[in-house]
Amino acid sequence: MRLAVKFAYAGAVLMLTGCSLFSSDKQHNPPAPLVDFKSTLAIKTAWTASIGKTGEFNFSPAVAGDSIYVASSDGYIARLDAASGKQQWRVSADMNLIAGVGTDGDTIAVAGEKGAVLAYDNEGKLRWKVQASSEVLSIPAVGNGVVIVRSVDDKVVAYDATTGDKRWTVTRTLPILTLRNAPGIAMDGPNAYVALPGGHLLALLAKNGAARWEVAVGEPRGATDLERVADVSGTPVVAGSDICAVTFQGRIGCFDTANGNPRWTKTMSSTAGVSVDERFVFASDEHAIVSAFARDTGSSAWSNKSLENRGLSTPISFGRAVAVGDYQGYVHFLSREDGSMLARMSTDGSAIHATPVIAGANVVFQTQSGEVVAYTTE
Repeated sequence: MRLAVKFAYAGAVLMLTGCSLFSSDKQHNPPAPLVDFKSTLAIKTAWTASIGKTGEFNFSPAVAGDSIYVASSDGYIARLDAASGKQQWRVSADMNLIAGVGTDGDTIAVAGEKGAVLAYDNEGKLRWKVQASSEVLSIPAVGNGVVIVRSVDDKVVAYDATTGDKRWTVTRTLPILTLRNAPGIAMDGPNAYVALPGGHLLALLAKNGAARWEVAVGEPRGATDLERVADVSGTPVVAGSDICAVTFQGRIGCFDTANGNPRWTKTMSSTAGVSVDERFVFASDEHAIVSAFARDTGSSAWSNKSLENRGLSTPISFGRAVAVGDYQGYVHFLSREDGSMLARMSTDGSAIHATPVIAGANVVFQTQSGEVVAYTTE
């Protein structure tokens, strides 16, 4: 469970934790108890696998073709068969890892301790290792022949996917105070969409780093630096001509991928990110209230408060359900249409912070203790 939101001052190592304003301390914000209900959706476990603990870092499964790639904080990276979970290979990075996995199915990239960035081929052989300018907390983005990373000093750098040679660098100025989180990078076609501290979304050409547009998803507001934190949370999601994102202490919204013009925005604060399907945008806010918005207009479709303060992952659309993990390793399946509870499954009991993924007929979650579990409908 996210017991506190962590912050870092630009240019310093100071961390603020346990702040009562943003804490999920049980005394003030107790997690909602789980209430029994009659399940109306038949869910079964398709397969399970183990990769190793993730610690506090951002390790989400990555899907490419018929494979799922996973990594752990103690340095292991594995390729699993998406249908069966059978391990196809497993390698050690010989160092602790703090972010991963990014892949296009040909190149597999992870971020190691002290700013190391490593790339492997599809058989698990190390291609190259480079040193970023500072720590990399965000999952590397892979595509268009490059591996793109954003380091905590707000430098966005692209490396040649085959050789590791630096292709280009884009630098932004950090706000005075930022969340110590991992705003992601979405690759789509020739473009890379970079989520930034300060609530901005930046569209770049992946081949050369040329800026196409930049837009504020959430504008910093307030009298103090703490109140003005409005960082983008999670990885933006591209769906057709829309790109959708959410910020902490800011807004949720969808924007035109061609020019960054807003289609709609709503006030919201989240540390978990968004997901999108053909009709809805889904997000859980900082209080773990799950909401759905109409993708075309942003109008509210429903909200579910029954999981309040349960430290939720990013919710994801899965058939007629929306699946979301919590701090005790439960996976909840809510109705996509009205948000009502349909089913609940348990994992290994450890927190689920990682964004789940869809792989064929399965939805796949990775827990903090390293269990990778795929669920499907019966």
